[in-house]
Amino acid sequence: MSDAAEQVIKQHVIWACGAGLVPVPIIDFVAVTAIQVDLIRQLCTLHGSSYEEANGKMWVGALTGGALARIGASAIKAIPGIGSLIGGLSMSIASGASTWGVGQVVHKHLAAGGTLTDLNVEKARQQYEAEYEKGKEVAKEASSNQGSKDVFEKLDKLGALKAKGVITEAEFEAKKKDLLAQL
Repeated sequence: MSDAAEQVIKQHVIWACGAGLVPVPIIDFVAVTAIQVDLIRQLCTLHGSSYEEANGKMWVGALTGGALARIGASAIKAIPGIGSLIGGLSMSIASGASTWGVGQVVHKHLAAGGTLTDLNVEKARQQYEAEYEKGKEVAKEASSNQGSKDVFEKLDKLGALKAKGVITEAEFEAKKKDLLAQL
């Protein structure tokens, strides 16, 4: 794997692990999906391949179609007390592993000369399942990075400020870049 692609994938795995820790059920799932779509966009840019958001979303849906386990982990968070802890940890690992799988499949497909419009769903799902298993270890390592938790909390607050209109998209992106450089 190229160094640039590896860096982009690992960065998105870290973000996905952090998003999996968001204590609000379903919001975490939506955030992880957005992270994976952004991962595909960035990989397309690295490979000089055209990108359309609809195709990125289609790839995420096709590869992670079995996302019921992630939704289940998200729903567990609704249980008072221990639910947040168990659901958060399992959602964090599942989110990171899934993002690793998406990144690996898309990167390999694009590196082999493929595009987002010529997906062989069956082959891609088989590759995704194998990469997902490898991704669990990558995600565990990313989740254990204590310094990243503070960054994720700051990113969460930053996102809330953007959502409320307190800061602009450009300000959000600039600060997000600064925070992610700390990882």
